[in-house]
Amino acid sequence: MLQNLTQRSNPQEVISTITSKGQITLPLVIRRHLGVDYNDRVAFVVESSGDIKVKNIKYPDIQSMRGVAGALEKPLLFKKMRQIAAEDRLNKKYGK
Repeated sequence: MLQNLTQRSNPQEVISTITSKGQITLPLVIRRHLGVDYNDRVAFVVESSGDIKVKNIKYPDIQSMRGVAGALEKPLLFKKMRQIAAEDRLNKKYGK
């Protein structure tokens, strides 16, 4: 059931609280409007006017994700990538 908030004659304000960790819960009506679900991603876009838009991030295919993670100055060997991944796992495991 996709609920469209933009077709209403009066704007609807939906309020959410920021936690001590700086997190918010998107209310159900907003999640439905955006068409997002558990583990989906949203983007907060700051407009030049200062307004902030929230939009659903959907990647229709692998090609559309090009550049999302940034770029390396030079390519890495697979062996080096595995080493970095192993170090990251250890850092997460031991809280570094």
